Amino acid sequence: MPAGVLTPVVRRRRRRVGPKLVLALALLAGAGAVVTFHEWPSHRSAAAATPPAPPRTTVRERPHTAPLLTGPARTTEAFSPPIAARSAIVVDAGTGTVLWEHRAHRRLPIASTTKIMTATLALERLKAEALVEVPPSATRVPLVREGLRPHERVRAWKLFDGLLMFSGNDDAMTLAIATAGSRRAFLKQMNERARELGLKDSHFSSVSGVIDSNNYSSAWDLAALTRVALRNPRFRQVVRTRIAHVPWSAPTYEKVYVNKNPLLGHYRGANGVKTGWTTLAGHCLVASATRGGRTIVAVVLDDPTAPTDARRLLDLGFRTA
Repeated sequence: MPAGVLTPVVRRRRRRVGPKLVLALALLAGAGAVVTFHEWPSHRSAAAATPPAPPRTTVRERPHTAPLLTGPARTTEAFSPPIAARSAIVVDAGTGTVLWEHRAHRRLPIASTTKIMTATLALERLKAEALVEVPPSATRVPLVREGLRPHERVRAWKLFDGLLMFSGNDDAMTLAIATAGSRRAFLKQMNERARELGLKDSHFSSVSGVIDSNNYSSAWDLAALTRVALRNPRFRQVVRTRIAHVPWSAPTYEKVYVNKNPLLGHYRGANGVKTGWTTLAGHCLVASATRGGRTIVAVVLDDPTAPTDARRLLDLGFRTA
């Protein structure tokens, strides 16, 4: 008989498994079902307790802003005699176009041209008619002071006149503390703003420029910063004023500020911006002039003939398209 005939006999024996064995198998299957049932809720609870991982994203940078100045320079015209400045630049203030430059990214001490940044920040945060109390520390700053008295209360607009026309270091300190609460906090704001504006050659350690150590910028950065400062109407008004008679409380009654900018009244269209001098920085000048609706800004740093060279650079700017 073929071997395959025995197969049904084997299957019949399996069907004859005793009821006890069947019951045991059923119990095992039921236990498995119970285990499975108890593990699913546990798994779902863990998933609910742990939030799903967020999708992977790339870090977004700050929105790109157009640079304040654009190069290369429109002209490489040679001057005879050469411009004496260690660093210089001429730009169109309306468009930001660089018209001519000489080592414009060279980092140098900038003396009181630092006050362009001080004024820019303070003008944004202090109303002209705000009453500002003079802190005693401001009356002890070195070098040029207009003579503010400790704890006297002064309208902010008068301090701006003293800052930008007379170039008072006590005005700078008073405005800095009134704006940020402390000198240290204001310096932080100055450097933050420099980064925001893309001024890569600048670092401020002084609110007035009286300290040269670690307080520096470049002709490029100062021209870029001046474009921003000139957008403020009060800044424009102050820097173009030659003489201001400012009423004061007793016993002073009146102060007369004479703008130190040598081009005002002596160069056609001159309307700003700021002078500076220390032993290390030398003579610095940020000059601006407007003719025919076009404003040109010239910057010379460490230039023994700053007024003359600024005039020559402004002339170049107006004749360069």
